[in-house]
Amino acid sequence: MKTLISAGIAALMLSFAAFAQAPSGTLTIYTSQPSDQMAEVTKAFTAKYPDVKINLFRSGTTEVMNKLQAEFTAGSPQADVVLIADAVAATQLKNDGRLYAYTDAPTGKVPAALIDPDKTFFGTKLITTGIVYNTTLVKTAPTSWMDLLAKDAAKSTILPSPLYSGAAAIHVGTLVQKPEFGWKYFETLAEGGALAGKGNGTVIEAVARGEKAYGIIIEYMALNAKTKGSPVDFVFPKEGVSVIGQPVAILKTTKNMGAAKAFVDWQLSEEAQVQSVAQGYFPILPGVKAPAGYPDAASLKFIEGDATKMLKDDEASKKKFADLYGG
Repeated sequence: MKTLISAGIAALMLSFAAFAQAPSGTLTIYTSQPSDQMAEVTKAFTAKYPDVKINLFRSGTTEVMNKLQAEFTAGSPQADVVLIADAVAATQLKNDGRLYAYTDAPTGKVPAALIDPDKTFFGTKLITTGIVYNTTLVKTAPTSWMDLLAKDAAKSTILPSPLYSGAAAIHVGTLVQKPEFGWKYFETLAEGGALAGKGNGTVIEAVARGEKAYGIIIEYMALNAKTKGSPVDFVFPKEGVSVIGQPVAILKTTKNMGAAKAFVDWQLSEEAQVQSVAQGYFPILPGVKAPAGYPDAASLKFIEGDATKMLKDDEASKKKFADLYGG
Protein backbone atom coordinates (compact mmCIF):
# COMPACT_ATOMS: atom_id res chain seq x y z
CA MET A 1 0.00 0.00 0.00
CA LYS A 2 2.81 2.38 0.92
CA THR A 3 4.43 1.64 -2.46
CA LEU A 4 1.21 2.47 -4.30
CA ILE A 5 0.76 5.68 -2.32
CA SER A 6 4.36 6.69 -2.96
CA ALA A 7 3.97 5.97 -6.66
CA GLY A 8 0.79 8.01 -6.76
CA ILE A 9 2.44 10.93 -5.00
CA ALA A 10 5.41 10.77 -7.37
CA ALA A 11 3.11 10.77 -10.40
CA LEU A 12 1.17 13.70 -8.97
CA MET A 13 4.38 15.62 -8.34
CA LEU A 14 5.52 14.99 -11.91
CA SER A 15 2.16 16.18 -13.17
CA PHE A 16 2.43 19.38 -11.13
CA ALA A 17 6.00 19.88 -12.35
CA ALA A 18 4.94 19.48 -15.96
CA PHE A 19 2.09 21.96 -15.39
CA ALA A 20 4.47 24.43 -13.73
CA GLN A 21 6.87 24.17 -16.65
CA ALA A 22 4.20 24.68 -19.33
CA PRO A 23 5.20 27.62 -21.55
CA SER A 24 3.72 30.95 -20.50
CA GLY A 25 4.40 34.67 -20.64
CA THR A 26 5.17 36.82 -23.66
CA LEU A 27 7.04 35.45 -26.67
CA THR A 28 8.38 38.08 -29.09
CA ILE A 29 8.82 36.84 -32.64
CA TYR A 30 10.54 38.74 -35.44
CA THR A 31 9.50 37.34 -38.80
CA SER A 32 9.36 37.90 -42.54
CA GLN A 33 6.41 35.53 -43.06
CA PRO A 34 3.31 37.36 -44.38
CA SER A 35 1.07 38.89 -41.72
CA ASP A 36 -2.06 36.91 -42.62
CA GLN A 37 -0.14 33.66 -42.37
CA MET A 38 1.46 34.62 -39.07
CA ALA A 39 -2.01 35.34 -37.70
CA GLU A 40 -2.88 31.71 -38.45
CA VAL A 41 0.41 30.50 -36.95
CA THR A 42 -0.21 32.51 -33.79
CA LYS A 43 -3.76 31.19 -33.48
CA ALA A 44 -2.68 27.56 -33.83
CA PHE A 45 0.31 27.89 -31.50
CA THR A 46 -1.59 29.68 -28.74
CA ALA A 47 -4.42 27.15 -29.01
CA LYS A 48 -1.86 24.58 -27.91
CA TYR A 49 -0.13 26.92 -25.45
CA PRO A 50 -2.88 29.25 -24.20
CA ASP A 51 -0.69 30.83 -21.53
CA VAL A 52 1.71 32.25 -24.12
CA LYS A 53 1.07 35.72 -25.53
CA ILE A 54 2.67 36.37 -28.92
CA ASN A 55 4.20 39.75 -29.72
CA LEU A 56 5.04 40.05 -33.45
CA PHE A 57 7.28 42.29 -35.51
CA ARG A 58 6.80 41.55 -39.20
CA SER A 59 8.72 42.97 -42.16
CA GLY A 60 11.03 41.88 -44.97
CA THR A 61 14.06 39.89 -43.84
CA THR A 62 16.45 42.77 -44.51
CA GLU A 63 14.41 45.14 -42.34
CA VAL A 64 14.08 42.47 -39.64
CA MET A 65 17.85 42.08 -39.61
CA ASN A 66 18.36 45.85 -39.54
CA LYS A 67 16.05 46.13 -36.51
CA LEU A 68 17.87 43.31 -34.76
CA GLN A 69 21.28 44.85 -35.44
CA ALA A 70 20.12 48.22 -34.10
CA GLU A 71 18.87 46.53 -30.93
CA PHE A 72 22.11 44.56 -30.52
CA THR A 73 24.07 47.79 -30.86
CA ALA A 74 21.87 49.43 -28.24
CA GLY A 75 22.32 46.42 -25.96
CA SER A 76 18.59 45.71 -25.78
CA PRO A 77 17.51 42.91 -28.15
CA GLN A 78 13.74 42.39 -27.90
CA ALA A 79 13.17 39.25 -29.96
CA ASP A 80 13.04 35.80 -28.42
CA VAL A 81 12.69 33.97 -31.73
CA VAL A 82 13.35 34.82 -35.37
CA LEU A 83 11.52 33.19 -38.29
CA ILE A 84 13.12 34.63 -41.40
CA ALA A 85 13.45 33.87 -45.07
CA ASP A 86 16.93 32.53 -45.54
CA ALA A 87 19.89 30.65 -44.15
CA VAL A 88 22.29 33.46 -45.07
CA ALA A 89 20.66 35.84 -42.58
CA ALA A 90 20.50 33.06 -39.99
CA THR A 91 24.17 32.26 -40.61
CA GLN A 92 25.07 35.89 -40.01
CA LEU A 93 23.28 35.81 -36.64
CA LYS A 94 25.04 32.55 -35.81
CA ASN A 95 28.47 33.87 -36.77
CA ASP A 96 27.85 36.95 -34.64
CA GLY A 97 27.20 34.68 -31.66
CA ARG A 98 23.54 35.68 -31.34
CA LEU A 99 21.84 32.28 -31.56
CA TYR A 100 21.15 29.62 -28.96
CA ALA A 101 22.20 26.07 -29.82
CA TYR A 102 19.02 24.05 -29.32
CA THR A 103 20.64 20.63 -29.41
CA ASP A 104 17.50 18.79 -28.26
CA ALA A 105 15.22 20.19 -30.97
CA PRO A 106 12.93 17.52 -32.48
CA THR A 107 14.66 17.22 -35.84
CA GLY A 108 14.29 13.48 -36.39
CA LYS A 109 12.23 13.76 -39.59
CA VAL A 110 13.60 17.08 -40.83
CA PRO A 111 15.94 16.82 -43.85
CA ALA A 112 19.55 17.24 -42.76
CA ALA A 113 20.11 19.94 -45.39
CA LEU A 114 17.68 22.21 -43.50
CA ILE A 115 19.39 21.81 -40.12
CA ASP A 116 22.34 23.93 -39.06
CA PRO A 117 25.10 21.48 -38.00
CA ASP A 118 25.33 23.25 -34.64
CA LYS A 119 21.54 23.29 -34.31
CA THR A 120 21.26 27.04 -33.95
CA PHE A 121 18.63 27.29 -36.71
CA PHE A 122 16.24 24.94 -38.49
CA GLY A 123 14.51 25.20 -41.86
CA THR A 124 10.74 25.09 -41.57
CA LYS A 125 9.69 25.21 -45.22
CA LEU A 126 10.87 24.64 -48.77
CA ILE A 127 10.36 27.83 -50.78
CA THR A 128 11.44 28.26 -54.40
CA THR A 129 11.76 31.32 -56.63
CA GLY A 130 10.50 31.19 -60.21
CA ILE A 131 8.46 33.23 -62.70
CA VAL A 132 4.89 34.50 -62.34
CA TYR A 133 3.06 35.84 -65.38
CA ASN A 134 -0.28 37.51 -66.10
CA THR A 135 -2.36 35.08 -68.15
CA THR A 136 -4.36 37.85 -69.84
CA LEU A 137 -1.22 39.60 -71.06
CA VAL A 138 0.99 36.59 -71.86
CA LYS A 139 -0.22 34.08 -74.43
CA THR A 140 2.83 31.79 -74.43
CA ALA A 141 4.10 30.88 -70.97
CA PRO A 142 7.83 31.35 -70.36
CA THR A 143 9.84 28.21 -69.75
CA SER A 144 13.29 29.65 -69.08
CA TRP A 145 14.89 32.42 -67.03
CA MET A 146 16.31 33.63 -70.33
CA ASP A 147 12.81 34.30 -71.68
CA LEU A 148 12.64 37.36 -69.45
CA LEU A 149 15.60 38.92 -71.26
CA ALA A 150 13.65 39.34 -74.51
CA LYS A 151 13.06 43.04 -75.20
CA ASP A 152 9.28 43.00 -74.78
CA ALA A 153 9.51 40.78 -71.70
CA ALA A 154 12.24 42.67 -69.83
CA LYS A 155 10.41 46.01 -69.95
CA SER A 156 7.34 44.31 -68.48
CA THR A 157 9.16 42.45 -65.70
CA ILE A 158 9.26 43.27 -61.99
CA LEU A 159 11.50 41.58 -59.44
CA PRO A 160 11.85 41.85 -55.66
CA SER A 161 14.81 43.70 -54.20
CA PRO A 162 17.47 41.99 -52.06
CA LEU A 163 17.65 45.28 -50.16
CA TYR A 164 14.27 44.33 -48.70
CA SER A 165 13.61 40.63 -49.28
CA GLY A 166 15.70 37.76 -47.95
CA ALA A 167 14.33 35.44 -50.63
CA ALA A 168 15.42 37.95 -53.27
CA ALA A 169 18.88 38.15 -51.70
CA ILE A 170 19.18 34.37 -51.94
CA HIS A 171 17.90 34.32 -55.51
CA VAL A 172 20.25 37.05 -56.73
CA GLY A 173 23.13 35.64 -54.70
CA THR A 174 22.56 32.18 -56.16
CA LEU A 175 22.29 33.21 -59.81
CA VAL A 176 25.30 35.53 -59.80
CA GLN A 177 27.46 32.59 -58.67
CA LYS A 178 26.54 30.66 -61.82
CA PRO A 179 28.50 31.41 -65.02
CA GLU A 180 25.43 30.96 -67.22
CA PHE A 181 23.80 33.86 -65.37
CA GLY A 182 26.22 36.03 -63.36
CA TRP A 183 25.64 39.75 -62.91
CA LYS A 184 25.25 39.95 -66.69
CA TYR A 185 21.77 38.46 -66.33
CA PHE A 186 20.56 41.19 -63.96
CA GLU A 187 22.38 43.88 -65.94
CA THR A 188 20.58 42.78 -69.12
CA LEU A 189 17.23 42.76 -67.33
CA ALA A 190 17.83 46.29 -66.04
CA GLU A 191 18.98 47.54 -69.44
CA GLY A 192 15.80 46.08 -70.93
CA GLY A 193 13.64 48.09 -68.56
CA ALA A 194 12.91 45.65 -65.73
CA LEU A 195 11.99 47.31 -62.42
CA ALA A 196 12.59 46.28 -58.81
CA GLY A 197 9.85 46.60 -56.25
CA LYS A 198 10.35 45.95 -52.56
CA GLY A 199 9.36 42.48 -51.45
CA ASN A 200 7.57 39.65 -53.21
CA GLY A 201 4.24 41.20 -52.26
CA THR A 202 4.83 44.15 -54.59
CA VAL A 203 5.63 41.71 -57.39
CA ILE A 204 2.42 39.70 -57.17
CA GLU A 205 0.32 42.87 -56.84
CA ALA A 206 1.84 44.39 -59.98
CA VAL A 207 1.45 41.22 -62.06
CA ALA A 208 -2.05 40.39 -60.80
CA ARG A 209 -3.23 43.93 -61.60
CA GLY A 210 -1.71 43.75 -65.06
CA GLU A 211 0.79 46.55 -64.43
CA LYS A 212 3.52 44.07 -65.32
CA ALA A 213 3.29 40.92 -67.40
CA TYR A 214 6.07 38.99 -65.65
CA GLY A 215 7.56 38.79 -62.19
CA ILE A 216 10.30 36.97 -60.32
CA ILE A 217 8.72 35.65 -57.15
CA ILE A 218 8.51 32.91 -54.54
CA GLU A 219 6.13 30.21 -55.71
CA TYR A 220 3.51 30.17 -52.96
CA MET A 221 2.59 33.84 -53.40
CA ALA A 222 1.91 33.30 -57.09
CA LEU A 223 0.09 30.00 -56.66
CA ASN A 224 -1.97 31.31 -53.72
CA ALA A 225 -3.03 34.29 -55.86
CA LYS A 226 -3.96 31.93 -58.70
CA THR A 227 -6.06 29.82 -56.35
CA LYS A 228 -7.89 32.93 -55.17
CA GLY A 229 -8.78 33.87 -58.74
CA SER A 230 -6.07 36.27 -59.86
CA PRO A 231 -5.20 36.02 -63.60
CA VAL A 232 -1.71 34.64 -62.94
CA ASP A 233 0.22 31.42 -63.30
CA PHE A 234 3.64 30.26 -62.15
CA VAL A 235 6.57 28.59 -63.92
CA PHE A 236 9.45 26.57 -62.48
CA PRO A 237 12.09 27.49 -65.13
CA LYS A 238 13.88 24.63 -66.85
CA GLU A 239 17.31 25.76 -65.60
CA GLY A 240 16.11 25.29 -62.04
CA VAL A 241 14.96 27.39 -59.09
CA SER A 242 16.72 28.93 -56.11
CA VAL A 243 15.60 27.68 -52.69
CA ILE A 244 15.16 29.04 -49.17
CA GLY A 245 14.13 27.17 -46.03
CA GLN A 246 12.67 29.90 -43.78
CA PRO A 247 14.74 29.01 -40.72
CA VAL A 248 13.55 29.45 -37.16
CA ALA A 249 16.04 30.24 -34.39
CA ILE A 250 16.18 31.22 -30.73
CA LEU A 251 18.25 34.20 -29.65
CA LYS A 252 20.68 33.63 -26.80
CA THR A 253 19.21 36.69 -25.11
CA THR A 254 15.66 35.34 -25.01
CA LYS A 255 13.73 36.22 -21.88
CA ASN A 256 11.41 33.24 -22.31
CA MET A 257 13.37 30.11 -23.19
CA GLY A 258 10.51 27.73 -22.44
CA ALA A 259 8.10 29.40 -24.87
CA ALA A 260 10.88 29.88 -27.43
CA LYS A 261 11.69 26.16 -27.45
CA ALA A 262 8.00 25.31 -27.63
CA PHE A 263 7.64 27.52 -30.71
CA VAL A 264 10.58 25.86 -32.46
CA ASP A 265 9.19 22.43 -31.55
CA TRP A 266 5.82 23.40 -32.98
CA GLN A 267 7.31 24.77 -36.21
CA LEU A 268 9.00 21.40 -36.81
CA SER A 269 5.87 19.39 -36.00
CA GLU A 270 3.48 17.69 -38.40
CA GLU A 271 0.70 20.00 -37.22
CA ALA A 272 2.67 23.05 -38.35
CA GLN A 273 3.62 21.40 -41.63
CA VAL A 274 -0.01 20.62 -42.41
CA GLN A 275 -0.80 24.28 -41.77
CA SER A 276 2.10 25.31 -44.02
CA VAL A 277 0.66 23.21 -46.83
CA ALA A 278 -2.72 24.90 -46.34
CA GLN A 279 -0.89 28.23 -46.69
CA GLY A 280 0.64 27.09 -49.96
CA TYR A 281 4.11 25.88 -48.97
CA PHE A 282 5.97 22.73 -49.87
CA PRO A 283 6.22 20.61 -46.69
CA ILE A 284 9.54 19.50 -45.23
CA LEU A 285 8.35 16.32 -43.52
CA PRO A 286 7.87 13.00 -45.31
CA GLY A 287 4.26 11.89 -45.50
CA VAL A 288 2.84 15.41 -45.61
CA LYS A 289 1.40 16.04 -49.08
CA ALA A 290 2.25 19.18 -51.04
CA PRO A 291 -0.56 21.63 -51.84
CA ALA A 292 -2.95 20.73 -54.65
CA GLY A 293 -1.55 21.71 -58.02
CA TYR A 294 2.07 21.72 -56.83
CA PRO A 295 4.61 19.40 -58.43
CA ASP A 296 6.38 16.82 -56.35
CA ALA A 297 9.32 18.65 -54.79
CA ALA A 298 11.50 15.69 -55.77
CA SER A 299 10.80 16.48 -59.44
CA LEU A 300 12.17 20.01 -59.25
CA LYS A 301 15.63 21.07 -60.30
CA PHE A 302 17.37 23.26 -57.74
CA ILE A 303 20.07 25.84 -58.40
CA GLU A 304 22.31 25.68 -55.36
CA GLY A 305 24.36 28.56 -54.06
CA ASP A 306 27.18 28.87 -51.55
CA ALA A 307 25.59 30.56 -48.50
CA THR A 308 28.97 31.41 -46.96
CA LYS A 309 30.01 33.23 -50.13
CA MET A 310 26.65 35.00 -50.28
CA LEU A 311 27.16 36.27 -46.75
CA LYS A 312 30.69 37.43 -47.56
CA ASP A 313 29.50 39.22 -50.72
CA ASP A 314 26.22 40.48 -49.28
CA GLU A 315 27.08 44.16 -48.91
CA ALA A 316 28.76 44.39 -52.31
CA SER A 317 25.90 42.49 -53.97
CA LYS A 318 23.26 44.80 -52.52
CA LYS A 319 25.23 47.85 -53.64
CA LYS A 320 25.56 46.39 -57.13
CA PHE A 321 21.83 45.69 -57.26
CA ALA A 322 21.01 49.20 -56.03
CA ASP A 323 23.28 50.69 -58.72
CA LEU A 324 21.33 48.74 -61.36
CA TYR A 325 17.78 49.15 -60.07
CA GLY A 326 17.89 51.96 -57.51
CA GLY A 327 17.61 51.64 -53.78
